[in-house]
Amino acid sequence: MLEGFRKMFCGFTDECDRFIADEEGMGVVEVILIIVVLVGIVIVFKKQIGDLVDNIWNSINKNAQTVYK
Repeated sequence: MLEGFRKMFCGFTDECDRFIADEEGMGVVEVILIIVVLVGIVIVFKKQIGDLVDNIWNSINKNAQTVYK
């Protein structure tokens, strides 16, 4: 029984090694899906992202004015 388990485990680790060593890269479909998800997130959180950018921009301008004084 132990020998069967050992063979099964070694086969699993061999598959994992092949998966990790695979360097085909991402396909076009994966890249398109990532872009679609990112665009969807931007659309959903458009107002929050705009407010965040405005706050950061105002903070930068405020801190820049203190440097020039």
